[in-house]
Amino acid sequence: MVQPQGPQVPEVPRLPVRPPAEDYDVSQRQDVAKLRKHAVGLGGVLFLTLTGSAPISAMLFNVPIMVGYGQGVGGPAAFEFAAVVLVVFAVGYVAMARKKTTAGGFYSYISHGLGRELGIGTGYGSVVAYSVFEASLAGGFAYFLGLKLNQFGVNIAWPWLALGMVLIIAVLTYFDVRISSMLLAIGLISEIVILLIFDGYLFARGHVHAGGLNPVNAFKSFPAQGKLAAGAVGIGLFFAFWSWVGFEMAPNYGEESRDPKRIVPRALYISVIGLGIFYTMTAWASLAGYPSTHAAIAVSQTNAAEYFLTPASQYAGRWVASVMSYLIITGSFACGMAFHNTTARYLYSLGREGLAPKALGKTHPKWKSPHIASITQSVVAAIIIGLFAIFTGSDNPNSQAYLQLYGLMAVMGVIIILSVQAVVSLAVLVYYERFHRDEVHWWKTRLAPLISFFSQAYVVYLLFTNITFLGGGYSYANWLGPIDAVVVIAGVGTAFYFKRYRPAKFEQAGRLINEGL
Repeated sequence: MVQPQGPQVPEVPRLPVRPPAEDYDVSQRQDVAKLRKHAVGLGGVLFLTLTGSAPISAMLFNVPIMVGYGQGVGGPAAFEFAAVVLVVFAVGYVAMARKKTTAGGFYSYISHGLGRELGIGTGYGSVVAYSVFEASLAGGFAYFLGLKLNQFGVNIAWPWLALGMVLIIAVLTYFDVRISSMLLAIGLISEIVILLIFDGYLFARGHVHAGGLNPVNAFKSFPAQGKLAAGAVGIGLFFAFWSWVGFEMAPNYGEESRDPKRIVPRALYISVIGLGIFYTMTAWASLAGYPSTHAAIAVSQTNAAEYFLTPASQYAGRWVASVMSYLIITGSFACGMAFHNTTARYLYSLGREGLAPKALGKTHPKWKSPHIASITQSVVAAIIIGLFAIFTGSDNPNSQAYLQLYGLMAVMGVIIILSVQAVVSLAVLVYYERFHRDEVHWWKTRLAPLISFFSQAYVVYLLFTNITFLGGGYSYANWLGPIDAVVVIAGVGTAFYFKRYRPAKFEQAGRLINEGL
């Protein structure tokens, strides 16, 4: 028996699920606080980023280690190799910078290429990296300022000097970004000028070793000789790459520059190529201060603090050595300020997208600075300094402020930055292949990012194979990598939480750009 059928209810067509948008342009949105547009030009972006690389710190801190424990005469050649790899990295990085103008930098680029989940994870990781860099530089600043004050009979515990630096940076960065740009310009120009004077005198009067520029020597170490330890290529190459950390911050100032599509790429290329030439020549000039490579290695291993200052005094004059001893203090301060500014912009980017407290995404009504994010970073840096003072003490600046706070926090940050740079290269390749096949270029978006990815992954490998040396012999240095990994993994986990419970926030993660500039 056939059952009577009721009235048929028409089937409601299912609407297609709207795919997430590639970008969200905030230029016309009133609900998103914006940074001051057109605040800085090419020079301003260069000063804000190059100071992060801290040329005088890179030379006076890193070159003695590269010569004494790395390649010896091949130290300058190691800078040549690093420059080539980073120029290749910049090719893909620039391709992305021309496409996206955002304060998110790494975080946004990875989000576009490899997905919001990994983007959020590396975004949190980048914040941690740049955040600990400020505390690290405060340790170096306190150490060298303490030595200088001791020469005048003044003795102040290093934690107070470090906290003083953080406080001054907090005040300066609260205001217009142009204030930071001008102050960093003074510091950077002073560093470069004194190092160029050093180079000129050493090349004119010193013992120039032609082997310093031979690229083959970048991959050669030297055997142990008497009481001198053997060199290791991995140590030299790692410190060469470390010297550039900071140049990659240019895209973070895109929203505040006058013409980001033009200025940011130029700033990146000028930074990486200019630093490459400058580092190579200055490292080569330092070797000219010694009659033989063996003599240079001996001083590097036994009295690294005088590796530059002794030949500066001998060949250029005591005034050059004296000026350099002061600029290492101001250079540490300027470098800390540069990293502070970048950290504040990462926090601002996460805050305005709802991935961190919304207050972080606000800007000052008058100065248009990310003032709340900036204050937050100052508090974090102060807490890190305080923890080191509590757990390591304050009576031995060399061990506590320099080797541990400066050295170990720098290694912790570099682990993340170099790892994320490798991931960014992969993100650029995938982004163009998946979403903009019509714009794919065999070199800019394929081969260059691929070479950069494997090259920088190798540098990270070198870092971990030499972690005992880089950690200064402190056992807890072995925990730095795992801590960094936990931060990134926790960030990815947070991303999945937002994806399930806060889909609107997740959809915008790393995708807020500003094209109204």
